Amino acid sequence: MPFTEKTIGIFFKEQAARYADRCFMTYPDRDLRFTWREFEERADRLAKGLLALGLRPGDHLGIWARNVPDWLTFFFATAQVGIVLVTVNTAYKSHELAFVLKQSDMKALAIVDGFRDVNYVETLYSLVPELRTRARGNLHSDAFPELRSVIFIGQEKHRGMYNTSELFQLGEHQDDALIESLRSTVRCDDVVNMQYTSGTTGFPKGVMLTHRNILNNGYFIGERQKLTDADRVCLPVPLFHCFGIVLGVMACLTHGSTVVPLEIFDPLLALAAVQKEKCTALYGVPTMFIAELNHPMFNLFDLSSLRTGIMAGSPCPMESMKRVINDMHASEITIAYGLTEASPVVTQTSTDDPVERRVSTIGRVLPGIEVKIVDPETGETLETGREGELCCRGYNIMKGYYNMPEATASVIDAEGWLHTGDLASCDEEGYYRITGRSKDTIIRGGENISPREIEEFYHTMPGVKDVQVAGVPDQRYGEVVGAFVIRKDDADITEEDVRDFARERIARYKAPRHVFFVDEFPLTANGKIQKYKLREFACEQLGIQHGIFDGKKDFAKGDGPEAEA
Repeated sequence: MPFTEKTIGIFFKEQAARYADRCFMTYPDRDLRFTWREFEERADRLAKGLLALGLRPGDHLGIWARNVPDWLTFFFATAQVGIVLVTVNTAYKSHELAFVLKQSDMKALAIVDGFRDVNYVETLYSLVPELRTRARGNLHSDAFPELRSVIFIGQEKHRGMYNTSELFQLGEHQDDALIESLRSTVRCDDVVNMQYTSGTTGFPKGVMLTHRNILNNGYFIGERQKLTDADRVCLPVPLFHCFGIVLGVMACLTHGSTVVPLEIFDPLLALAAVQKEKCTALYGVPTMFIAELNHPMFNLFDLSSLRTGIMAGSPCPMESMKRVINDMHASEITIAYGLTEASPVVTQTSTDDPVERRVSTIGRVLPGIEVKIVDPETGETLETGREGELCCRGYNIMKGYYNMPEATASVIDAEGWLHTGDLASCDEEGYYRITGRSKDTIIRGGENISPREIEEFYHTMPGVKDVQVAGVPDQRYGEVVGAFVIRKDDADITEEDVRDFARERIARYKAPRHVFFVDEFPLTANGKIQKYKLREFACEQLGIQHGIFDGKKDFAKGDGPEAEA
């Protein structure tokens, strides 16, 4: 059963009253702090500003931004008045942004200046040239007919865009009655957040998550860590992903804990944040923890305040887990498994589980969720110890993929079971192990990548006759993208040409690390491409062991945090 049937807006109001003068959120690198009351007032002003733009319950507002301080202001502002916040992966480039803008029916988009090598402002102007000529809030785009407003998160002014200062000013002149009225009409099964996740079926799908989904999942995640209002949780993981917004923010919201986000992941900033704020919990994928442990200045920081946290994204090596426990003092660190479609966590270890459990299993099922292991071919439920597909059912299952009923029906059956596509087994004590996956999804350090999406992308490249994409073992990320290309007869494209074609058009984590030119693809007797043989070929060419690849997945599905690492 769910912990609560309240909406995030109502629950946040109650917590803000309870913890009014205590710290809700702090950015230690810029000494920025908000009490619960201060943040509540800021979120209310922004909500009224968004309503003044003409946004209403059910409208979709996208956010394409690093973990800037007002990211969470947008989240809580929209949650209160029934606007759906569509989170956009910070690593996306023009090709992916265009798809999400259109597929999500986005009415407004909030952006920052950019991330890494992508200038968000210029990218948006190139996709929506009408921005430069139309009045703010009255945008009419031929390519994106639903889009009406663009908001720049910051003080700078850009043609055709509002900035957040102007929205706060608009909000100050609006009556509180409207926001209070809308807050009371939002329901717990309304969609509050849409996250785009890559599977094996091509372009990303918009996962519709409700208030009930993520508020309750956050509560039970926090319970597994024994969070209280005395905890301070350092979040170097992205907020656009469930790792940040659910495992992090929703767990803090439900337990009155303080959120300590980092704008982007940097091992030195993470260590400094833990010391300065005396954080009791730290989150990250294993590569983040390993980067922190191996930083040359690691021994200069006092991390003795740490107690717990979450490691997810891929299995943690035993020696690294021991160092997290002993050298970082996080003796109660936990491991979580899930997928965006499940809001996301299905299983999690407990604070008192032995180290061996935390590196060899994904823990036990969270309360309120049912799990079964089934035969992938017959659907028959298997007994304890047998390997099969992991399926789950409960309060946490997504409402569906936005405007994709067939895709939804392909993963949620008539009885409400979500089929994860992950192969798993369960022991006599209820601990689950991920043993593989039944689909072709590439998992790069917790970041899910659809081979088909990249294959379709490369079919637009001049000189490419055919292409297949598969995961190639990698020491740091578990696996990376490998492209196996058949050239057109008259083409002389090189490996670097293939990489360059991706570099300016799709997210960096999706771009091939390895490119192989082949004359044909290995086929089964009935003509299906054998991707495992492509992986074996890559391993032979690179001189690496195929076995590195196996069994590395434990925080599946959804766009993971490694894009920030």
